[in-house]
Amino acid sequence: MSTANPGAGSSGVLSIRETAWILGVDKSEVFRLIRVGALPTIRRRSRLVVPAHALARLLLASDQGRAR
Repeated sequence: MSTANPGAGSSGVLSIRETAWILGVDKSEVFRLIRVGALPTIRRRSRLVVPAHALARLLLASDQGRAR
């Protein structure tokens, strides 16, 4: 059992920082995607988090756009 990132992926949500890392962009770009409605968020306590399924949908849509 790995203890490098305990609980990772267990909640189905990602922080803004994790989302930026996965997308390979700065956090400000993630906030822009949120602002324009391309990436939904939910509020967990006082934090904005990105549902993992929403990020997967965004990545799938961007891959399909490149294939055309």
